[in-house]
Amino acid sequence: MQQKRIIDLLETKPSPIEISINGWVRAFRSNRFIALNDGSTIKNLQCVVDFENFEESLLKKITIGAAVRIFGTIAESQGQGQKVEIQVSKVKILGEADPEDVKMTIISPKRHSLEKLREEAHLRIRTNTFSAVMRTRSKLAFAVHEYFQKNGFNYMNTPIVTGSDAEGAGEMFRVSALDPKNPPLDENGNIDYKQDFFEKETNLTVSGQLEAETYAMALGKVYTFGPTFRAENSNTSRHLAEFWMIEPEVAFNDLDQNMDLAENFIKYVVNYAIENCKDDLEFLEQRLLQEEKSKPQAERSEMSLRDKLAFIGENNFKRVSYTEAIDILKNSKPNKKKKFKYIIEEWGADLQSEHERFLVEKHFKCPVILFDYPANIKAFYMRLNDDGKTVRAMDVLFPGIGEIVGGSQREERYDVLRQKMADLDIDEKELYWYLDLRKFGTAVHSGFGLGFERLVQFVTGMGNIRDVIPYPRTPGNASF
Repeated sequence: MQQKRIIDLLETKPSPIEISINGWVRAFRSNRFIALNDGSTIKNLQCVVDFENFEESLLKKITIGAAVRIFGTIAESQGQGQKVEIQVSKVKILGEADPEDVKMTIISPKRHSLEKLREEAHLRIRTNTFSAVMRTRSKLAFAVHEYFQKNGFNYMNTPIVTGSDAEGAGEMFRVSALDPKNPPLDENGNIDYKQDFFEKETNLTVSGQLEAETYAMALGKVYTFGPTFRAENSNTSRHLAEFWMIEPEVAFNDLDQNMDLAENFIKYVVNYAIENCKDDLEFLEQRLLQEEKSKPQAERSEMSLRDKLAFIGENNFKRVSYTEAIDILKNSKPNKKKKFKYIIEEWGADLQSEHERFLVEKHFKCPVILFDYPANIKAFYMRLNDDGKTVRAMDVLFPGIGEIVGGSQREERYDVLRQKMADLDIDEKELYWYLDLRKFGTAVHSGFGLGFERLVQFVTGMGNIRDVIPYPRTPGNASF
């Protein structure tokens, strides 16, 4: 007997051949109509039961949340909304769900807030919203790999446990096998990491960039796509302590080519989602429209979700220097009227999300790539410009998100890089291998990092980044 998925069955023509299908009961009306979902699509399949031919004890077990196997034939649907339905010949209960237990959980028919859904993260994937988000996330992850593989990149896995801090931020999670209550001490009374597992202080990675550079300088084009960690105590809708990062590195690419790559890549994966997540995006768009009805008119999106995605895919990104952006922000109404939380007063300011969103949503009204940032607000590895005060950095800014990509042309000159490390008190011994790249066939090279969850957040229209990753890790929360 053929076992089918609902997404395939909904496109099948009526047939007298009996099939079977597994799924979870979403609803059971009038002891006759089972709404079945198996996770393959946001759409339910209607299964019609002739209750007179079934034992009452079995019908009582067909409850919301129960796992069942349905046997029957595909018939033309008598109702609206789908072409076919299943005429049920047999029902097998695979896993019961007590109605009284279901009432106490988020899989009950009652509408729940996103905050409530996070409290039951093991069950929230059963809801329409989260099944749509996670199917879209899966498709986007595939599109990431497909883009790079089609364009000659080599996929590499960088270390999760590392002794280096690529960002120089210091907000890292320590990895240690020492007894936390009684760690060994050295002669100065400090923890003696030489007695630890790796015989040195180690942390969870904040980026795979530095290691990816070493591979780019041998393989030409590489990318990483893996978990990264930041011990930043930020309880916001944009930050996670554990997230996934996409980081391509390309030998012989300068900053302009790096910006071209970022724009082309983003357009590809967004267009892939438009084409391959139609039902889920349609649902998420309607959800967003309902959510925005409660907002003041001024805070509502000017475009629908799918129109916004199409706009990204069809239009060029505006490229603006940091210096030009500062002039725009200094002379903007929100800045002059002190509506910004962080007032822009002079060149050199580190742009905040409110500034980035103003440039994208109010001034240019399109995605923006800012470039040539002040050296003192960017990382040590970014190439110093001839003016001596700016670096070849670039950020891609999106509506509703702010920064979605950060990248740069890397400093390929040995002496310049060594001086920058000295100025920031970065230990040469720790990064000797990184400096070595500049001694053995140095060359211009560039790359960027894109936080995968921010991409998923943009594509799905979700307002909080905690709702686009299966089990969010945030300050005070490591549940599940």
